[in-house]
Amino acid sequence: MKAVFISYNQAYSDEIIEVLESVRQRGYTRWTDIQGRGGFNGIPHLGDHAWPEQNHAILAVVPDDKVKGILDALRTKDEGSPDLGLRAFVWSVEEMY
Repeated sequence: MKAVFISYNQAYSDEIIEVLESVRQRGYTRWTDIQGRGGFNGIPHLGDHAWPEQNHAILAVVPDDKVKGILDALRTKDEGSPDLGLRAFVWSVEEMY
């Protein structure tokens, strides 16, 4: 099993859920109204008057065979609109119950 953490501009909200549904991933946890700034060339998403946009994030624990499909779909979205901001990280899950 893998943990996939996805941090993304709020504009992607429905689209990220659709990516998970496309690989039949039912379970996830979503956080909304998260502040941050990309480490490469991202603009701040701070939810204030100067930088009004915000991020959301999702954590999904998925079978290994779903990771590639999720990352490929997210990469395509990010390349289509790189200014919005979208990043995904994958960790191994040692145990769960």
